[in-house]
Amino acid sequence: MTECTICTELFTDPRALPCQHTFCLKCLLSYGRNRRPGNHMPCPVCRKEFTIPVDGLSGFPKNFFMEKVVSARKEDTVSSFLRACETHKGEEIKIFCLECELPICVKCFMKSHKAHNCSDIEDVAVDSRKQIKTDADKINELLNKIDGVLSSLEKGKNELANHIADMKGQINTAADKLIADVERERENLLSEVESIGLKRVDQLEMGKQELEQHVAELLSLKEYCQILSSSGTAYDVTTSATTLHKRAEELMKFDIVSHVDSSLPLSVKFRPTSNPSGCRVGTINEGLWN
Repeated sequence: MTECTICTELFTDPRALPCQHTFCLKCLLSYGRNRRPGNHMPCPVCRKEFTIPVDGLSGFPKNFFMEKVVSARKEDTVSSFLRACETHKGEEIKIFCLECELPICVKCFMKSHKAHNCSDIEDVAVDSRKQIKTDADKINELLNKIDGVLSSLEKGKNELANHIADMKGQINTAADKLIADVERERENLLSEVESIGLKRVDQLEMGKQELEQHVAELLSLKEYCQILSSSGTAYDVTTSATTLHKRAEELMKFDIVSHVDSSLPLSVKFRPTSNPSGCRVGTINEGLWN
């Protein structure tokens, strides 16, 4: 109680701030060395801001009570400063001026406080102790409420942290499932496209082979006709002409356009899903080849 919270030593010239926290004047001057009158600065303890008086930090009032407590601690006698009047040495303080809120001796009363409302200091002390105890009880009650609120806030913070962690886990689980479903859908689509491609390549190859076979037959017949026409005997030409003509008509009936159209594969198109539902990546559609 008698030690400054800045220097942690006994108070020297203690000064009280508006928030009632007390510090050594030298500590206050050091704490606010870069501040000027009119500036705002926070209390070193409670951080409540105050305005520096026009005469600087030294303008804050002395805490005479604390000064006396420090003096009593040094002299190891509390009664000496509680009962002795500073103005009239040797006079015992027995009166309290209710108007000036000062403890006084009889001589002080006779000199300056006769017209004031005064009372026996012990009676005033009884009421003051009651008030102090009431204030202390109220402070303790408020502190208990604050402790309850702090506990609730801490509990709420921990519960929120756990809830957020659970939600993150749920999100990751759901996202992993979606990713796995999409990967599976991709593999299925790729496999389907690969299968369609292989089937269509086989279809093209088969059509090509059939066409090449027909070309070979046409070339063979053409070559035979040319040889027969230029080198064959009258007997050979007359006996083979009908057969060759029938074979030529048979081969000429081959519909190249239809064969090509039937050989060409159907088109395959992929249509991605713009708004995926059920993890569908898209669809594969087969249509006429353009």
